[in-house]
Amino acid sequence: MTRELLKEMPKGEFHLHLEGSLPYSFLRELDPVKFAELPPFWNRDYRFATFPDFDRELLAMTGLWFTSPERYHKAAKAVFDDAREQGVLYLETSIASGCLEFGGLDIFEVCAAVKSAVPEGMTVKLFMGIHHSGYNENYGKALEESLTCPNLDGYDIHGNEPDYLGDWAADFYMRAREAGKFTKCHAGEFMGPEFIERAVSELGVTRIEHGVRAVESGETMKFLADGKVVLDVCPVSNIKLKVVSSFKEHPLKKLMAAGIICTVNRDDPLIFGSTLEEEYHLVQEEMGLTDKEIIDLVRNGFRIALVSEEQRRAYLKELDLFLEKNSLN
Repeated sequence: MTRELLKEMPKGEFHLHLEGSLPYSFLRELDPVKFAELPPFWNRDYRFATFPDFDRELLAMTGLWFTSPERYHKAAKAVFDDAREQGVLYLETSIASGCLEFGGLDIFEVCAAVKSAVPEGMTVKLFMGIHHSGYNENYGKALEESLTCPNLDGYDIHGNEPDYLGDWAADFYMRAREAGKFTKCHAGEFMGPEFIERAVSELGVTRIEHGVRAVESGETMKFLADGKVVLDVCPVSNIKLKVVSSFKEHPLKKLMAAGIICTVNRDDPLIFGSTLEEEYHLVQEEMGLTDKEIIDLVRNGFRIALVSEEQRRAYLKELDLFLEKNSLN
């Protein structure tokens, strides 16, 4: 499949951090001298030494911009418009509770600002990303109040993976689902298969962000496949954070062959420098996925999207028409 078709194909994206998607041009507006050159970590062969190194670089950039609901709106509009140009009809994105806490920003105001930036013809589901230690004495009350936020669609536990799940998480996630919110969790990026199974079993989630280390255990892969647990995979991120040594060694194809539903995503393009079309191109060229496997990834994304059945059928029909038009079905 050509790169142009990969870009134009109607698709969804399910693992995208809004702060980590800030257009680099916005930083140049703030400081044309400091941000005159593109960052070295956009180079394809760049590897971060550790996750804290990655986190430090990311926060040093995002902290400069995300200081008000108005700036969240401006960034969200640019991110959503760019995604739409890459064929995205359905998008799940998250805002970081830590950024809101640090900036003293109101969750309701920021969520409203982000949702007001959604372009016509696109569906955006907004999640709150919470670190394992993010529900604390200072911010627990704000997170509890967010359960009633009409513009917040769900929660995601993210960040570096410790060898534990926060003692707040299971109860909060249960109450979040009771409040109509969807829940997911980062796992299987830095911790192994057991942590993935714990996240699913203890938190009650059916969506895991990353999850690629499930390949280390046949039992875990069967557990995920049998439970229809979805893995929202980010290939370029996995390589640059040294979760996987190379694209040829990436386990996406093996996970799919094991019957696990997977999607392809960008994670934090501000720091990884990838487009969604590039992610799909690398999956095809470097990992050896066939056109059919690429189409399966896209089709499965629409099948697990958090939309009505009528909207799901409309997405799948639009995909089928595109495939038929380009002789790909």
